[in-house]
Amino acid sequence: MEWTFAQTDPSQELAILHRFSIKRKQPDGDVEFVITVKEYAQPLQGESMRFVAEADKQTNQSTAPFTPRGWGSTLIKALSECVQAIHKFPYEGPRG
Repeated sequence: MEWTFAQTDPSQELAILHRFSIKRKQPDGDVEFVITVKEYAQPLQGESMRFVAEADKQTNQSTAPFTPRGWGSTLIKALSECVQAIHKFPYEGPRG
């Protein structure tokens, strides 16, 4: 992980981005979510997690919009939490 040495100050929050795609099956058609996982050079100030995942779409839009996210000390932990969060509430938005 030599890229982490490019960060000269923790406030820079240097991160490498990992992108994933997942389809959520729905009765009226599949919905594709793109998940971006940020792998920080150092954990964010006050945090112990180096990986944060976030989906590109919200769910539960009609009631209380929810952006699926996940955190973890490993990439797979953050990604798995985000995938689980995608399925927590219905997707009620436009397809695509």
